[in-house]
Amino acid sequence: QVQLVESGGGLVQAGGSLRLSCAASGSVFNINAMGWYRRAPGKQRELVATITSDRSTIYAGSVKGRFTISRDNAKNTVDLQMNSLKPEDTAVYYCNVVNSGWNYWGQGTQVTVSS
Repeated sequence: QVQLVESGGGLVQAGGSLRLSCAASGSVFNINAMGWYRRAPGKQRELVATITSDRSTIYAGSVKGRFTISRDNAKNTVDLQMNSLKPEDTAVYYCNVVNSGWNYWGQGTQVTVSS
């Protein structure tokens, strides 16, 4: 089993910044991709950004240029730096880890951007 602990959500004004962090522990023998997803009220969960073990990244078009994903393979952590936040970024953000082909999810952290 893999446990994920997220931190860093909160309330911020439009144009502000937040940094989300996620730490993986437990049976983390072979972490492939790490990433962040989000679910806004009334919407389906969507990909925000992912990063592979060789640090290849994929970003949703809506966050490209504003968000930056990074990971520390030695610590099994993944961070999401979010700049120039917009009210439409308001959502619950979930950490995702693919370990030995299995998907694991964090409990979610709320990000609220006020206009």
